[in-house]
Amino acid sequence: MDKKRLNRYSRHIALDQIGLSGQITLSESVVTVVGAGGLGSPALLYLAAAGVGEIRIIDHDEVDLSNLQRQILHSERAVGRKKIDSADERLKEIDQEIIIKKYPIRLDGKNATELLLGSDVVVDGTDNFDARYAINDACAEIGVPWVFASVLRFEGQVSVFNYNGGPNYRDLFPTAPPPEMSPNCAEAGVLGSVTGIIGSIQATEAIKIILRQEGVLSGKLLILDALNMHSRILKIDYVEAAGIEEKPVEIGKVTTPRELDLKFKAGEAVFLLDVRKPQEELIATIPGTSMRIDHLQVPSRLDELPSDIPIIVYCHSGIRSGMIVRYLSNIQRFENKVSNLKGGIDLWSREIDSTIPRY
Repeated sequence: MDKKRLNRYSRHIALDQIGLSGQITLSESVVTVVGAGGLGSPALLYLAAAGVGEIRIIDHDEVDLSNLQRQILHSERAVGRKKIDSADERLKEIDQEIIIKKYPIRLDGKNATELLLGSDVVVDGTDNFDARYAINDACAEIGVPWVFASVLRFEGQVSVFNYNGGPNYRDLFPTAPPPEMSPNCAEAGVLGSVTGIIGSIQATEAIKIILRQEGVLSGKLLILDALNMHSRILKIDYVEAAGIEEKPVEIGKVTTPRELDLKFKAGEAVFLLDVRKPQEELIATIPGTSMRIDHLQVPSRLDELPSDIPIIVYCHSGIRSGMIVRYLSNIQRFENKVSNLKGGIDLWSREIDSTIPRY
């Protein structure tokens, strides 16, 4: 490492956890970033600045004006250009010696293994479940750790999968949630700076993996609520799959209003979960409701749900709650403990308590 690069990375080298040997390790590493958008932008900038020797970028898309609110890698003059070309140009402005390899294609289950082979770590900057499962399965096949993240509105999540025998993405999400539970940024919105925070955390986790540092987010899910500036780390419960057959899960279990009424009268312990919107709760609610969580928020608030008593989920008519029951039934600790209140609060009002307003 010449004098110029020693000076460039002097603040890294001063850290006991990195030092000169760690900086050399970074310069010899290969990181693949899938997606040069909201998450990929800060991740790529910090990985390049950190001295990662080779960065591979996979992205088929072009820069759009609506991207610039959060995709800080790109500028107005890049609108209409391929994101990988814009990214290449910007990263070379940071470090001309960095090796950038560009793949202007969409990653999927057919090409993921070939594209990710040879990486030391993969950073996921995608925004859809199909790509995440493709990354996960390919990384599991070739033995490469990957840094997951997602952002929506004011919230972000980060975890590391397939690291040193730790869990993979399917341990957290065995199957993709229904489309209604996974709106994209265009539909639901996202605060641009949140992608900056989460993408920077992804770069940090990738660097820690390369340097073999402790504290990697393997087996953990970091959740940031930037609106209230609250963060928490959840432990991911999983069972290593080797030699264990997956049990079929019966989904779509239903509890009728009359059955729930009998449970209440008998004093049975049940957790009644309302997954409607806050404004609906103001109109009407079922007495005895344990908690209300908007159905789109359920995947990020699993730790608030009990696993030792039955959970009965309701909404207005049973549609949204049915999606939640189907989703929770595929998670091991809720298996066979979740049911949908048939007909929702509307049927409850008609059959059990007519004083509850119908809407």
